[in-house]
Amino acid sequence: APAVPVTAKTAFWEMYKPAHAWAADMLPLTIEAKTVPGIKNEDGKAAMWEATFGSPSLKAYSKFTYSVAAHPPDIRKGVSASAAVPWAGATHDALPFQSSEFAIDSDEAYKTAVAKAGPWIKDHPDVALNTISLGAASRFPGPVWYFLWGDKKLGFFQLVSASTGMALK
Repeated sequence: APAVPVTAKTAFWEMYKPAHAWAADMLPLTIEAKTVPGIKNEDGKAAMWEATFGSPSLKAYSKFTYSVAAHPPDIRKGVSASAAVPWAGATHDALPFQSSEFAIDSDEAYKTAVAKAGPWIKDHPDVALNTISLGAASRFPGPVWYFLWGDKKLGFFQLVSASTGMALK
C-alpha cells in the first residue's frame, strides 16, 4: 500500500521509544510536521514528524524524526535520531512538557484551527498551511499547537491547546 500521512501522536510514540532509550529522563520540547516529496500533508497529518527531546541529566537535547516513507539520501523510513547537542535547559519561550499533557492529536487540533481560520482561508484560497508544530511556553498552561497559513508577515496563525483542544489567541 502507498505511504499515507500520520498524526503527530502516531509518530510521537514511535520516536518516544528510542528517545527514552537515549535518556530515561527525557522530556519532549517540540514536535513539528515535515514534508516528504510525493506525499501530501493534509488534515493535520504529515508524512514526517520531527520531535526534539531534552534530557536534564545529560544537559543535552536530540532530534528524532519519524517518516512513513524513504526519500534518499536525506529521509529514511521509520525513526532516525540526530547526535545530541548541549542544552542549557528550559527557557520562558521553550519549555519541556509532560507527554500526558499532549492529549489532543494534530488532526483534532487541525479541525479547531481550520474552523477559526475559515474566513481567512476563504479570502486566501491559494495560501497553503505551512506550519504545524507543538511546543510549550510560559504564557500558556500547557503545550500548544501552532498552525500557520502563509507566512508570519502575510498569513494567519491559530493556536490550539494540546491539553484541552480549545482555540487560543
